Amino acid sequence: MLRMAAVGCGYWGPNLIRNFNNHPDVDLVAICDLKEDRRRHMAKLYPQAKVTADFADIVADDSIQAVVVATPVSTHFPLGKAVLESGKHLFIEKPMAASAEECRQLVDIAVSRRLQIMVGHIFLFVPAVRKIKDLIQSGDLGEIYYVNIQRVNLGIFQSDANVVWDLVPHDVAMLNYLFESTPTRVSATGKCFVQRDKGLEDVAFVTLEYPGSQVAHLHVSWLDPNKIRESTFVGSKKMVVYDDVAMTDKIRIYDKGVDVMPHYDGFGEFHLAYRHGDILIPKIAQLEPLKVEAGHFVDCVLGRAQPLSNGALGLQVVEVLEKACVSIKDGGSPQELTFTTV
Repeated sequence: MLRMAAVGCGYWGPNLIRNFNNHPDVDLVAICDLKEDRRRHMAKLYPQAKVTADFADIVADDSIQAVVVATPVSTHFPLGKAVLESGKHLFIEKPMAASAEECRQLVDIAVSRRLQIMVGHIFLFVPAVRKIKDLIQSGDLGEIYYVNIQRVNLGIFQSDANVVWDLVPHDVAMLNYLFESTPTRVSATGKCFVQRDKGLEDVAFVTLEYPGSQVAHLHVSWLDPNKIRESTFVGSKKMVVYDDVAMTDKIRIYDKGVDVMPHYDGFGEFHLAYRHGDILIPKIAQLEPLKVEAGHFVDCVLGRAQPLSNGALGLQVVEVLEKACVSIKDGGSPQELTFTTV
């Protein structure tokens, strides 16, 4: 059995705790949170676990083999560093840390101590996203021209990070996974409306350029009347719309496109042929992504797998976030991207 502890029982932490606790190879032995009402609630749900307000109790317990950290991003580095330095494997929520330098240090510690570090990039474990990857790799979509992603809602506002740091990690991790590459350039614009005093953007538009002329445009917002989680992939052969909010039919494959005909008339004009084919709704496995993610981390710690969302990916994502914010401050200027090899 893998003896685990969890730190952070706010918005997302309880979901992680539930899934790790339900894993047959996990013994959840400790839970930590600063707020008394949360601790009382966790103590009722998980009576077998020691519930504490003192993080030092977690790192000092040599019987604990792995720790889940789901706390505000500003705390990720000090907590993650302490976990790793105590010889424990680390699952840490996205974004991995508040700066690329902090991410590098966490990766270096994990490597030097031969510990696993995994970042909670949940969309890598979503069955619909994995189906899209299959479609791209099989060539069914043809050449990917561009991707358009909307990730908007009314809230949830964060007090220690802007909307780029909150929502864009999902899409950068997903795109890097799907394309099996990293972007070469990023540009972004954003505005502060609700938290002007803190200078935290609540709406942003981010453009990522990938090798091979692929481009992705992201619209993220905490200030939108509708909850939309929609990604459109436009290929030379087919197009895909992925609606993460939809209860069913999350993926629609459109046999639509435009073909340039080889015939030219005497005036040098070319002819286009528009394709309006069928719409296919593939069957997608009904799996809880968090359950899959938790199981993957357990497999990694027990030596059965290597992390799909490892520290290197977590670092890449944060490097993009930093440059996107530089672009926002510089009026949307394109920023070249180079990534640290770890």
